[in-house]
Amino acid sequence: MKFVDEAYIDIAAGDGGSGCVSFSHEKYKEFGGPNGGDGGRGGHVYAVADVNLNTLVDFRFSRRHNARNGQHGMGSDMFGAKGDDVILKMPVGTILTDAETGEVLFELLVPGEQVLIAKGGDGGFGNLRFKSSTNRAPRSKTPGWPGEHKNLKLELKVLADVGLLGMPNAGKSTFISAVSNARPRIADYPFTTLHPNLGVVRVGPEQSFVVADLPGLIEGASEGAGLGHLFLRHLQRTRLLLHIVDLAPFDENVDPVAQAKAIVGELKKYDEALYKKPRWLVLNKLDMVDADKRAAVVKDFVKRFKFKGPVFEISALTREGCEQLVKTIYQHVKEVQKSEQPVEDIDPRFAELPPEPAEPPVSG
Repeated sequence: MKFVDEAYIDIAAGDGGSGCVSFSHEKYKEFGGPNGGDGGRGGHVYAVADVNLNTLVDFRFSRRHNARNGQHGMGSDMFGAKGDDVILKMPVGTILTDAETGEVLFELLVPGEQVLIAKGGDGGFGNLRFKSSTNRAPRSKTPGWPGEHKNLKLELKVLADVGLLGMPNAGKSTFISAVSNARPRIADYPFTTLHPNLGVVRVGPEQSFVVADLPGLIEGASEGAGLGHLFLRHLQRTRLLLHIVDLAPFDENVDPVAQAKAIVGELKKYDEALYKKPRWLVLNKLDMVDADKRAAVVKDFVKRFKFKGPVFEISALTREGCEQLVKTIYQHVKEVQKSEQPVEDIDPRFAELPPEPAEPPVSG
């Protein structure tokens, strides 16, 4: 399935049905009086976070979503039926923004979370509502209220605990396939990964975390070069970044230290908060370095790169060092989760529908 992380949609809640002007006409019942019912409420539009979805591709081909209008009121004290609601299923991590103002309206962060994104119009009153001791035969009714219309921008930021960062062909896809259930495309040419891949890493019984593999970055990515800049947003919600470096590039003229510094520079240009996230250095492809030279190569890299955080030496291909790295990552993620504020299942602001208005507008 094609990965799509941005889409634009138009939504419209249903209009409320109009009230009815009607009078009772029954045999042997003189002056039966008004019996016009109210109109039905228009359908609402909801957004629901579905854990089984991981792309917004459906909204690329279906942009318009309208809820049904409420039914008009009828005689014999019959009220109109409410319009059917529309429920839009979206991936967890979707941000809903007003396309015209740029205001962020909702964020779907919890599986199963449901929010009301467009309220249906209330139904109008029939003349039965206007009956009084001084007005025994009212001919007044009210029209239904219009439903809300909105133009929305949908933006998906995947929810992962760990994000993989690095140049094309640094071995990120090989690493995620070695430690998780993800099976990304792997080849010996740059930009094999064209869209994010998510994998669940299982450390033990009921012990796991989610890792995201993104397309590789190149110098100038923050200005739009390459593919990685399109997906840097997905790293903003991660708890930890793994900077994977190819310690044995095919081209002898390529300096791994210069490449690693270029990646860090692009992070800082793109988002200062992303640059300040916890970042670990993972030196990959040790199997391609002579065993008697490994210690010297690693020492030289760390010294020239001037990295002060945790450093891990692995070979994703042979899985050397991967098990210890995975266990350390899990402990870090677990500690970060404890320090974070718990997220409620459903935002209390949207647990119930807004209260119905006391009276709709009156027209003659």
